[in-house]
Amino acid sequence: MRRCARAVAVVGAAAATGLAGITVPAQAAENYGQYSMFGKRRAGQHWSGGQVGGQWAWKPLSSTTSEISWGDPKKWPPSYAEKFVRSGDWLMLDGWRDNGTYYKLRVTKEQIGDVNCKNLKTFATSGPQHYVKWTIPSTGYCLKAWGTITEQSSGKVVDFGHTQIWYPPASCSNRYLGKQTCIKQWESWWDNNGSPGKPIKRKLDRDQYIARGKGMAFKIHQFYPKTWNSEAKSYWNW
Repeated sequence: MRRCARAVAVVGAAAATGLAGITVPAQAAENYGQYSMFGKRRAGQHWSGGQVGGQWAWKPLSSTTSEISWGDPKKWPPSYAEKFVRSGDWLMLDGWRDNGTYYKLRVTKEQIGDVNCKNLKTFATSGPQHYVKWTIPSTGYCLKAWGTITEQSSGKVVDFGHTQIWYPPASCSNRYLGKQTCIKQWESWWDNNGSPGKPIKRKLDRDQYIARGKGMAFKIHQFYPKTWNSEAKSYWNW
């Protein structure tokens, strides 16, 4: 699901004089794991319209690899789980498992740009998707990816496109857990599932807020294919 070393300012002439010559170390930049809880046995439920809207849970597989499942808590655990791998200063999306098979995701082109998705530069043409920067930068950034998803059991190939905008930490709140600090992800997912070889079509547009020290789905605002909202009501370790 940003950003920055913050400078420490000392206000007041007397304080400035008294502290002259003292070096204050810069605060370490935050990372995606502090917000998403990647690498932890962490879970949560988000609610919509006064009832459970869904549940998620991270399941660590190694020191650098975790799966996250999303589904209905009444039918838990789900067959669906996305596989993420930390590689250097990136968290990579390798693919997901569902219905007894694995869907391997590989990019053919990835671009990175500013928060307005301008000044885009191609930085990868193969491998798993660069999903999010691990060290949170002080400014927002845009990621665009195109590639294929291969169903390992059949060899069926689906083309996809994925655009994300990641925003720096900011204040956020919801009705159940009050004020927190969140990073926000806006994403738009496109694919041609069901029509191999055809142009990709938009399938999802949404915002997701990820809360520091809490985890995923603090708030979700879905815009397409229909308007839908949910808010986290509980988080726990398992």
